[in-house]
Amino acid sequence: MTAVPLRAGPSVTRLPVDPDPWPAEPVGAPARGGFTKYLVPEVVFGWGALSEAGFAARRLGARRPFVVTDAGLVEAGWLAELAGHLADAGLCPTVWSGLTPNPKDTEVTEGTQRYLESGCDVIIGLGGGSVIDAAKAVAVVASNGGHILDYEGVDKVTAAIPPTVMCPTTAGTGADVSQFTVITDTTRRLKATLIGRALVPDISVTDPRLLTTMPDDLAAATGLDALTHGIEAHVSRASGPLTDVHALHAIELICGSLRRSIDVRDDTAATTGMAQASLEAGLAFTNAILGATHAMSHQVGGLLDVPHGVVNGVLLPHVIRFNARAVPERFVPVARAMGLDVTGLPADVVAEVTADVVSRLAADLGCPSRLSQLGVTEADVETLATTTLGDACLSTNPRDADRADVAALFRAAL
Repeated sequence: MTAVPLRAGPSVTRLPVDPDPWPAEPVGAPARGGFTKYLVPEVVFGWGALSEAGFAARRLGARRPFVVTDAGLVEAGWLAELAGHLADAGLCPTVWSGLTPNPKDTEVTEGTQRYLESGCDVIIGLGGGSVIDAAKAVAVVASNGGHILDYEGVDKVTAAIPPTVMCPTTAGTGADVSQFTVITDTTRRLKATLIGRALVPDISVTDPRLLTTMPDDLAAATGLDALTHGIEAHVSRASGPLTDVHALHAIELICGSLRRSIDVRDDTAATTGMAQASLEAGLAFTNAILGATHAMSHQVGGLLDVPHGVVNGVLLPHVIRFNARAVPERFVPVARAMGLDVTGLPADVVAEVTADVVSRLAADLGCPSRLSQLGVTEADVETLATTTLGDACLSTNPRDADRADVAALFRAAL
């Protein structure tokens, strides 16, 4: 198979990184000399990589692939291109595009029925996080039976799922490399999180070209999501040297590429940088898991069906300040990866500066700064705080948070 050529990455000035990224053992981290598990799919990356999707599916035994996508990707022409590459590999797909943002449990039921009726095998996701989460969810229910919400939690999927190939079109949710699937529970009006190694896709095909048709607001939202992945993975209780290297590099790439990838759409280096940042942040958080920002954001998204990355951008500065009271030293490498000169500053001050930089970045991108601007009210706070406590992402937050803590964070962000 011909290798996919990579273009030069973005030009980023890298500041020196602390040679010992573990100045103190974080809570819950593996002891020095211990071991960790690191989950990763096969990755095909580079401009033109979508041309490999058909061959990737064939390697997994595809005869009748099932493509999950959405109307926007159909209109942008990416589905037609994918269909051509599948035809080149001798494959004729069945396509299902009955999705909305923040995929719903009812949509998963519909997609599963379509998959089972079609007699398809390999599942290909072409889209952003919503499409890829839905594709994984269809795979889970098709092979394990029942309802997608039966598998909420950690390692609830026990039977093998159909082979999967994921082709992300945003930068980035990291869903194409992660062991997460997030589905909206339409009854409880919250986002249910599924976690487990069975959900790690077999192959991720990342073609930066696919990012060029994203609307500016989607590019901003998904970029903030990727930044949150990098920061929360780095400070997570489950972080380690293997996840830190990807988390910090993702943060560096985002801070050096996100604004330019939106402002100068033909800057291939910036676009490639964001595609790589999404990939690396995904590799970091799927292994280190996340924290309070995501645990809280999932509840807001489930209640109000608003863009996940935008909610993250509002909440992240508040969570950084909260966590810095327990592990301020973990934010020093984060600040350096952002390109900040924090030489000689106390760690708690560095964390505050980091939170301020995140707030300014979100504002520069035109995103809201308060949850109230998204429709959250004081009347919602207690319910949101209660449901947050059940989100698996909260378990790896570096500082323990009870219901009162979470409610206070929501109120601070209102």
